[in-house]
Amino acid sequence: MWIEVGHFAVLLALLLTLLGMASGFIALKRRDTSLASLSLTAAPVGFGLILIGFASLTSAFLADDFSVDYVANHSNIDLPVQYKVSAVWGAHEGSFLLWCLVMAGWMMAVARLSDALALAMRLRVMIVLYGLQTCFLLFLLFASSPFERSLPFYPSEGADLNPLLQDFGLIVHPPLLYMGYVGLSVPFAFAIASLWSGAIDLSWTKWSRPWTNVAWAFLTAGITLGSWWAYYELGWGGWWFWDAVENASFMPWLLATALVHSLAATEKRGVFKSWTLLLALGGFSFSLLGAFLVRSGVLTSVHAFAVDPERGLAILAFLVPTIGGSLLLYALRARHIKTSAVFALSSRESFILGNNVLLAVSTLMILLGTIYPLIYEAATGGLKISVGPPYFNTLFLPLMGLLLVLLMVGHETRWRETHSSALLRGQRWQWVVSMAMTVSVLFWLDSPSLAQALFVFLGVNIVIGLTRQLVERARMRRQWLVIFRQSPSYYSMLSGHIGLSLMVIGIAATSVSSVELDVRMAPGESVTLGGYVARFEGVRIVAGPNYTAERGEILVTRNEEFVVRLFPEKRRYHASQQVMTEAAIDAGFSRDLYVALGEPLSQGAWSVRLQEKPLVRWIWLGGMLIAFSGLVSLIDHRYRRRVRKPESSSVMAPAQ
Repeated sequence: MWIEVGHFAVLLALLLTLLGMASGFIALKRRDTSLASLSLTAAPVGFGLILIGFASLTSAFLADDFSVDYVANHSNIDLPVQYKVSAVWGAHEGSFLLWCLVMAGWMMAVARLSDALALAMRLRVMIVLYGLQTCFLLFLLFASSPFERSLPFYPSEGADLNPLLQDFGLIVHPPLLYMGYVGLSVPFAFAIASLWSGAIDLSWTKWSRPWTNVAWAFLTAGITLGSWWAYYELGWGGWWFWDAVENASFMPWLLATALVHSLAATEKRGVFKSWTLLLALGGFSFSLLGAFLVRSGVLTSVHAFAVDPERGLAILAFLVPTIGGSLLLYALRARHIKTSAVFALSSRESFILGNNVLLAVSTLMILLGTIYPLIYEAATGGLKISVGPPYFNTLFLPLMGLLLVLLMVGHETRWRETHSSALLRGQRWQWVVSMAMTVSVLFWLDSPSLAQALFVFLGVNIVIGLTRQLVERARMRRQWLVIFRQSPSYYSMLSGHIGLSLMVIGIAATSVSSVELDVRMAPGESVTLGGYVARFEGVRIVAGPNYTAERGEILVTRNEEFVVRLFPEKRRYHASQQVMTEAAIDAGFSRDLYVALGEPLSQGAWSVRLQEKPLVRWIWLGGMLIAFSGLVSLIDHRYRRRVRKPESSSVMAPAQ
């Protein structure tokens, strides 16, 4: 019964979304504040209804109601409770229900927290969001419903959740990622509303900036945790594979990163108005494109668990007019945008523009590499080709190196114009310290390369430069407490750029200096890995809640002193009979020791993969610092300021 209640609640949410959109249109046309209030009220009520639908599906999983097709296909009676909850979004239908729930949450937040915005603009933003949500709910209800039952015959135990998804990563990664994906619809809606009104001023940038920062922060956290999940779960020890699904999330992140910087420049200096609008449209458009690539099955991916070609076509039918329509509106309106602000080549504006161009070019490069196999197959009549890491690394790394150079110099610039003397001030000692620290890091690493040295130096130099600037601020005012009295935007910048630097150093260190061994090990045998000695103690059988595992034991010592015991596993899941590798990791700030069991060999021996990965944790530490920077900016009083709501209907001005 509860599943039917949830289904009906989502259907009501669709009707309410249509009502909110229609009442918003009429309110704008008639300048009717009562209809405007109705339109804004529909959003929180719609969120409540979709939440009921989501809760009903969750209860079906917890109750092992296998008469529900989606539950029967993606759960099992022995599945641990935490995975029964996360299984709600573990496949196509449920993940899209989560998408709609997150979308409803963003709509409710915009409707309730944007009361300082002019009512007409607020309504236009909500109408755009209602339009998007209408399409999402139509797709959910009529092409991807998780509420279907199989009666009277249905399985008694369920097919089980994919073993790869029976992990903490599924609990946190998709919700965070969807918060970012869907959150980019808000700056998209602000951009469309601004173009629609014809009054393309700076107000939309001010009000869309905090929403953009939050969405970007969630997307950053989602990608970071996804990388960490792949690292420890897949058994390869890799953290990024240039996989199609990874690329689908990375492309909107690159554009969102450019948008975050472009919004700051537009709000403060009135520059890049047209560029900022285009980035706002592009960020969410690439989110939709990513949803299509992931769900359609047109591209093969180890990360794809929600593939359905027919549903992919339905997404494509929505994606094309959405992206095409937004770009058409931009083309019609953008020519009227006027920018009066001027800036010199040696200015912060120039460096932000340069960084944003590099981010946009990187996005297009990744897009080409991701879809080229499709283009090649269509052009050759079925011949297949793959585009792997060599292509992406060859093109992406130089672009990122140049971006880091611009970032390193750009920190020293000011708005409008910067004299050359200001750029050189303090650089001598900064470079000396950076070189010394870089040499120290490279000396500690094994077999450093020139490219590794360059990226480590750039990362270290950025951190040293930011630290020097903060100290100089305190010295100029002769008060060290000034360090703790900077604006939230400054701390946001500091956290984000230090996080990026740590990530760059971690990537450079682990990509070049990791040590890996794939060896045959019998009980009692030892191998040397870097400065460590790993001894294979054997394998024993252990029972899990819904699997049986062969658990190995590896004793690790260094200089004949105990370091750690590691217990990698090979798990066989009862329901599906799938075998999964569960790596054992000794995590540390300076390095990870990574061990994974391969296949059993003769005489009790096993193939074993052992890896030492220096500074690999810095990648995810840096990523989370970047995500944190997006949330820190919300403390800024400019985004918490309230103004008196206008009482006159003059705020309901018609679109031009």
